[in-house]
Amino acid sequence: MFSLHIDTARTWRGGQNQVLLTVNGLRAIGERAALVAHPDGELRRRAAEGLELIPIAPRTEMDLSAAWRLSRTVKRLVPDVLHAHDPHGVAMAALALSLGAGASRKGGRAPALVAARRVDFHLKANSFSRWKHRQVDCFIAASEAIRDMLVADGVPPERTVTVHEGIDVDRVAAEPAVNVHEAFFLPHGAPVVGNVAALVPHKGQRYLVEAAHLVVQRMPDVRFVILGEGELREHLERHVRERGLEKHVLLPGFRTDVVGCIKAFDLFVMSSVTEGLGTSLLDAMAASRPIVATKAGGIPEIVADGVNGLLVPPRDARALADAIVRVLGDPEMRRLGDAGFARVRERFTVERMVAATAAVYARVARRGHGADR
Repeated sequence: MFSLHIDTARTWRGGQNQVLLTVNGLRAIGERAALVAHPDGELRRRAAEGLELIPIAPRTEMDLSAAWRLSRTVKRLVPDVLHAHDPHGVAMAALALSLGAGASRKGGRAPALVAARRVDFHLKANSFSRWKHRQVDCFIAASEAIRDMLVADGVPPERTVTVHEGIDVDRVAAEPAVNVHEAFFLPHGAPVVGNVAALVPHKGQRYLVEAAHLVVQRMPDVRFVILGEGELREHLERHVRERGLEKHVLLPGFRTDVVGCIKAFDLFVMSSVTEGLGTSLLDAMAASRPIVATKAGGIPEIVADGVNGLLVPPRDARALADAIVRVLGDPEMRRLGDAGFARVRERFTVERMVAATAAVYARVARRGHGADR
């Protein structure tokens, strides 16, 4: 089976990591996989070695020039499946197919179109979005929560499937831990609470900062490290200053050694308001870190409350603070990290994710693009 993967993002986030894990994982099991990526993007840079790589990036969702270039690429490579990993990628693939991509295939069938869905946002309802989503043969949802939302938005259930995202557990184990106290100039022995996420509204870091304000009143030694970049940086920095938390809450930005940082946190916290699944949680579990997270989106599919973490309602800073204090104050809570490691080993490995994805390809490729419409 030959799959051509499309991701148009320039930045590096959890979704791009999943694309790279999927492509490399498919190649590891003997499948052919090629990648269309942003010419100047971090994904292209990281995927450059030993991979069929085509640099294309649409300027807008309806970039016909980019779609034409993709159409020519599909005709040249003749893949069985197009796997679009982001909304602009879905649009570009749908337009490419409408321009006759794959018409040279035996029997004249175009490749099947598969769309990854990693966010628990509703599908857009404008006419172009409705058209492009009708071109998708199968949506691969990263969680049951996302799949339920797709069905609620009108996608036929038979055109949806849940494939939980996975991580390379062995790679996490091999990553050296970062001395976060030294790297971020933290007091020796201070407990460190970590968060890794883009600084955007739905990740809920404003509630984490508010929770930090409550935590340090009860546990003054605790420090919070929020790793990531995004549009809310200035807002969060201002919130930290207003709460007088400059010594307690750090926003060091984007780091390439994020897994090593996670391994050194005493507690990993995810404060999301909405969340498709949360692959940074999987990294934390693979590093045997206890977790405090919200009940948003697909998070409860990863974190079993009281088993490998504690779950609290979204937007509830006080509940978040209480859970943080409870875990940090009770040595018995270390068992949450051990349970998390066992859970990720059993259910959320990259090998399981790749095998399930390959099974989707086999099913949709047999039908051919547009067979059900």
